[in-house]
Amino acid sequence: MRVRRGGGPFAPGRLLRNVRRGRFERSLSLITAAGSVITAAEIFLEHDRASFGNRVMWWPVVLGPVGAAAGVAGFASERMAATALPLASAAIAANGLQGTYLHVRGIAQKPGGWALARYNIEMGPPLFAPLLLTMVGGMGLVAALLRRER
Repeated sequence: MRVRRGGGPFAPGRLLRNVRRGRFERSLSLITAAGSVITAAEIFLEHDRASFGNRVMWWPVVLGPVGAAAGVAGFASERMAATALPLASAAIAANGLQGTYLHVRGIAQKPGGWALARYNIEMGPPLFAPLLLTMVGGMGLVAALLRRER
């Protein structure tokens, strides 16, 4: 396949070349920002359904806008991509791992616990949802390691 040269920084040919050469920092920073907003909104709706029964349930909701701001800043500034983005992303990833632990514990505390795993996984806290938050944080960490697009 022949890649056309020219076009803007996000032209398909240039984008493909940049990805092949590990130059994807700005794009992945924006994807991290979008993922943070979408994930925080979803978490807010789910935790609101549970009436925010634990104060810790607010942390991923608060970290969403922080990740979005860091992602946009990483897109705009190489310096922010090396400082703010990895800090915010590490906090988001750590919170996702903490959420996974808390959801596993929540399933265990349901009547029947893990003995009724199939039922409690479906009716209890979503087992894999916090790992999505961890993935958003991971994307930001990877973005901070990549080179900027040309």
